Amino acid sequence: MKKDKIAELSNKCIVNTYNRYPVTLVKGRGLKVWDSEGKEYSDFVSGIAVNNLGHCHPSIVNAIKKQAQELIHTSNLYHTMPQAELAKLLTKKSFADKVFFCNSGAEANEAAIKLARKYSKDNYGEDRFEIITMYKSFHGRTIATISATGQEKFHKGFEPLLPGFRYVPFNDIPAVEKAANGRTCAILVEPVQCEGGVNMPDKDYLRGLREICFAKRLLLIFDEVQTGMGRTGKFFAYEHFGISPDIMTLAKSLGGGVAIGAMLARDEVAKSFIPGTHASTFGGNPLACAAGIAAVKAIDKNILSHCKRTGDYFIRKLKRLREKYSFINDVRGIGLMIGMEMSFPVRGITEECLKRGFLVNYTMDRVLRFLPPLNVKTKEIDRLIAVLDEIFGEIKNKIFR
Repeated sequence: MKKDKIAELSNKCIVNTYNRYPVTLVKGRGLKVWDSEGKEYSDFVSGIAVNNLGHCHPSIVNAIKKQAQELIHTSNLYHTMPQAELAKLLTKKSFADKVFFCNSGAEANEAAIKLARKYSKDNYGEDRFEIITMYKSFHGRTIATISATGQEKFHKGFEPLLPGFRYVPFNDIPAVEKAANGRTCAILVEPVQCEGGVNMPDKDYLRGLREICFAKRLLLIFDEVQTGMGRTGKFFAYEHFGISPDIMTLAKSLGGGVAIGAMLARDEVAKSFIPGTHASTFGGNPLACAAGIAAVKAIDKNILSHCKRTGDYFIRKLKRLREKYSFINDVRGIGLMIGMEMSFPVRGITEECLKRGFLVNYTMDRVLRFLPPLNVKTKEIDRLIAVLDEIFGEIKNKIFR
């Protein structure tokens, strides 16, 4: 089917919830993807931090093929080997003792919200249910997770929101201390605000949250849906800061491209979930878990060290562009989660990158966001830098001619 026919069919039959680019992608290998007309692109979006190992990584493809021939779905009425093995791998690599599997980051955060409320009610009584979250946060698109999200643009049209969330500024410990009261049960935070503009935590911010939670007997929940699975140069972002949460959520790259989410928790907290309190029909199905096992095993020390090196290299290159062009306000990030904040809306830049063979993402209207596979090569980064330099030069000439 030709590109225009595919787009026509999509527009006719699919709910219009995305501002799609005029490209139909049909194939991917590693960093590269190809459209329906055979044009090649270098993908610096990675399915929004999903394809951490690139497109169609051989070990993930083989795991999916093998599992699909054996067992795809049974429901959680029965035990399965892939689910148990993936849970073992995740608990071994993290602070957690127990895992709940679901299908997405929003579902993982729903589970975390429910567990935090249930744990608090079990241990402290009925009136302790509020969760402190941050302005510019993003936790999902369900009614509970948009209520947790501290961005009004996601709230509009869906009011009344779920009660029980208080928003405070990111990187503001005094604001958290002021907001915490007798009704508070938890703090929910992304170690790095991803959709909010790749906002980095201050050096002692997450440690400060941990201390508040210890002092006030609150649960600390880390949303690592986008930062987890090696994206920051550590397997989990919290490892950079010398502290750990009580609950953590994962999704995005956990399945190497296959939809899966997970909520991890300390055993003491996880005990508040018993049969009947929470469930997911498809959560942790054998196919998704087989892909997850392959994805977890593939992100080894070499991949993590490569991510850190190439991320540092990428940031240095982008900062050189900042020195050259006054309309670049900031470059920030960690590992291969990098943002470049501009002084104007940037969708036009992503469209120009697309024309020149690069998939680039943006968020918060003015922040170019770079999320290449963790195994991206420096020469591939150099090619993108050259294209950005070219585009920025054209913008500069238009501004000052």
